[in-house]
Amino acid sequence: MKHLLKIADLSESEIIDILNLADQLKYEKKHGIPHRHLEGKTLGMIFQKSSTRTRVSFEVGMCELGGNAVVLSVGELQMGRGEPIQDTARVLSRYLDGIMIRTYDQKDLEDLVQYGSIPIINGLTDYAHPCQVLADLMTIREYKDSFKGLKVGFIGDGFNMANSLAFGCVKVGSQFVLASPKEYQIKDDVLEQLKPYGDLFSMTEDVMEAAKDADVLITDVWASLGQESETQKRRVAFKGYQINDDVLAAAKPDVMIQHCLPAHREEEITTKIFEDHAAEIFDEAENRIHAQKAVLVKLLGKKAE
Repeated sequence: MKHLLKIADLSESEIIDILNLADQLKYEKKHGIPHRHLEGKTLGMIFQKSSTRTRVSFEVGMCELGGNAVVLSVGELQMGRGEPIQDTARVLSRYLDGIMIRTYDQKDLEDLVQYGSIPIINGLTDYAHPCQVLADLMTIREYKDSFKGLKVGFIGDGFNMANSLAFGCVKVGSQFVLASPKEYQIKDDVLEQLKPYGDLFSMTEDVMEAAKDADVLITDVWASLGQESETQKRRVAFKGYQINDDVLAAAKPDVMIQHCLPAHREEEITTKIFEDHAAEIFDEAENRIHAQKAVLVKLLGKKAE
């Protein structure tokens, strides 16, 4: 593992190794045990999209690991004035030990990998959100102990979160069912890559089909970053694609709820269900820092493979 561009690139054993290390780092933090694996290391963080959890969790994570983080907004870089990303990659590789980038186009990451010489981490693109999904898997294992035999229902857009969750779940042996309007389902190129996982992955337009006997229900906002101009259109298209009392009743009695945040209450999830399951949702938010610290240690630290 030299970079983290998308969950689809990771094997089951690589995912489990990251989660095990994340558990260890979480235990050490809770018990005041120092784990300064990245003394003297510096992570550059490039943001083309706004962020709360990604920025804070990466910056605090680097601090707790003994390293430093430098925030680089595109508007302040020469990239904002037209410098090719390949030149930025070659320059930053001379200064930094790794780059986390939160941007729109997955190709930006591939260009950084091609022209740079340091580890690249995907902090979110329109295609994938691997750091969030590692935190989701970590939280699911905390609550359910294992992945094998679980049914995970995702109600919402077949966008970056659904793309990444689908691979994350099937790779560790869980069933993943996506419920979304036909025009917002996962794209054909991603479906082609999911074919080897057979019956573990399926799509439907029926919310109840995804929710029936689910161990985990997950949702996301109807209009993600960069889709704000489509907000009204999406409110019409996604009406009914909501985790509410009826949907919850179709799932298993001990179903857990996950949401990557920010949440739009009374759109993709009712206020009551969000608050009833807030402990699970904010455990998931907390686990961003532990999962990402594990990724940083794997890529930048002595334990890098």
